[in-house]
Amino acid sequence: MSQKPQQAAPATCPSCAEPVEPGDLFCGACGHDLSVVPAPPQDHPAPAVTGFPEPAPPATGEGVRWPAPEPPGAGATPPATHLPTDLPGTDSGGHPLHPMEPAAPPAPAGPATSGVRLDRPAEPEEYPLQAPDPQAPNARPAQAGPPQEHPQPASTCVACRAGRVDSDGYCEHCGHAQPRERDHVERESGPVAAVSDRGLRHHRNEDAFTVGHTALPDGTPAALAVVCDGVSSATRPDEASAAAARAAGDTLLAALPRGTHPQAAMHEAIVAAAQAVNALAGEPDTAREHDPHQNAPACTIVSAVVAAGLLVVGWVGDSRAYWVPDDRGAPPARLTEDDSWAAQMVAAGLMSEAEAYADERAHAITGWLGADAYELDPHTASFKPDRPGVVVVCTDGLWNYAETAGEMAETLPADAAVRPLHSARVLVGHALDGGGHDNVTVAVLPFPAPPRGAGSA
Repeated sequence: MSQKPQQAAPATCPSCAEPVEPGDLFCGACGHDLSVVPAPPQDHPAPAVTGFPEPAPPATGEGVRWPAPEPPGAGATPPATHLPTDLPGTDSGGHPLHPMEPAAPPAPAGPATSGVRLDRPAEPEEYPLQAPDPQAPNARPAQAGPPQEHPQPASTCVACRAGRVDSDGYCEHCGHAQPRERDHVERESGPVAAVSDRGLRHHRNEDAFTVGHTALPDGTPAALAVVCDGVSSATRPDEASAAAARAAGDTLLAALPRGTHPQAAMHEAIVAAAQAVNALAGEPDTAREHDPHQNAPACTIVSAVVAAGLLVVGWVGDSRAYWVPDDRGAPPARLTEDDSWAAQMVAAGLMSEAEAYADERAHAITGWLGADAYELDPHTASFKPDRPGVVVVCTDGLWNYAETAGEMAETLPADAAVRPLHSARVLVGHALDGGGHDNVTVAVLPFPAPPRGAGSA
């Protein structure tokens, strides 16, 4: 059986709090009966915030009274907050997607961006300007041939044909200033020769030419001439004509010895010339800064090849080729048709040739070589003359003074086939005597081509 335990006497009187001995039955101060054990004190919980007493816990003892949560005080530390980005992501196998990297310091406050980052090096605030071209502004491209470090002036004056030219470019006899390199150019190659002159009104010569001779694979001789006229309304016309003449001549001299048909070679040459002129439009940008409102470099072209009993001509623009037989009793002929406003009017039957070429719009060209040309349309034609003669290839600086084929035949010397250089000089002189309003360039090719090594005086 179970027993109820006895309570030990308190160390002090419960009534007056005087110390008592363990064996005392009564308090010596107040006489309180120490043998009586006081009942346990009743539990009085704190009232609720609303002022109403909370209900007593259920008698069954199953409920548990949890203490109310302690309100946060001034010294309380809030629990740490974790964001989703604080933990590395994992794939389906539980492996982290990316290694954890230390967080970058926050960027300074600034205007909102689009959120797209462009990884590129920092750009300087200023860009250095390109150094100016050391070449003189009026410098001209070098003519074909081996370079000369110290070109020597002509030994004989072109005016008096007697005096010696000094190092300054003046005749010691008559004092006449000698022409610049492209002001007057004479050249012959085997049986073909050409002359180009600045004329009397222009400040520079914007014409250019190439003459040459070679042989076909079977040894048959071939001669060629290319004449180009720079378009004055375009920028750098002198460079355009020089580039076109050089490219076309190089193409012909490379294609004919391979056995390319002369007419096909002529087409290739004009295309190559057009590409050479087009390339000038993109080099360099500083060259266009001086003339920002002008057109791209441009020129016209006319070329002739005499080979294997064929006479092949090709052209774009209004430079021309004429056929003049040695027998002046036979009719001469113009071999090309101008790409010009006047030619279009005549072809359409809207004007006669005399009316069209008397119009101020007559020489407005409708075809040329250049980056801003409407469309490259090389014209080529082949002829088989039944008699010997010469081909005159020229710019409008000449044919303006000998427009018809008959006028050209009358102006050309009778011995042109054996003296092409002299004949070219005569034709240029005819244009200068007529006023020389434009640059003048003419080439003379005998037909058929004489054997290689033949020249003229």
